[in-house]
Amino acid sequence: MSIFRRSRGRSPGRVSVREAAARTGHGNAVEGGGEAVLLDVREPYEWQAGHAPGAVHLPLSALAAGAELPAPARARPLVVICRSGNRSRQAAELLVARGSQAVDVTGGMRDWAGAGLPVVDARGANGTVA
Repeated sequence: MSIFRRSRGRSPGRVSVREAAARTGHGNAVEGGGEAVLLDVREPYEWQAGHAPGAVHLPLSALAAGAELPAPARARPLVVICRSGNRSRQAAELLVARGSQAVDVTGGMRDWAGAGLPVVDARGANGTVA
């Protein structure tokens, strides 16, 4: 059974940061086995300031313009994250409409960092949420 429900014509699901961490294999989370990809849809300056280790980056602006998913995110379940949850909701809706399995993270990177989950900058050092 998939950790995602495919929903045609319906909105994608939403998950908490803890469930997102479980699905993507971050932190101490083990539920879900980390089979999903964490897709960060923030702008480049936000990504460079701080993102989850191992996340894949594709700004919502590029996704909305028709950009393809980066190779590591293709044909995999997606957990979509932004700063607060607004852009990730839009991105997840676009992705589901294109046939991907996607959910978005409520609270975004602000809640991710607030939960003590790892955040790194573009050089791999401790990052911040911009």
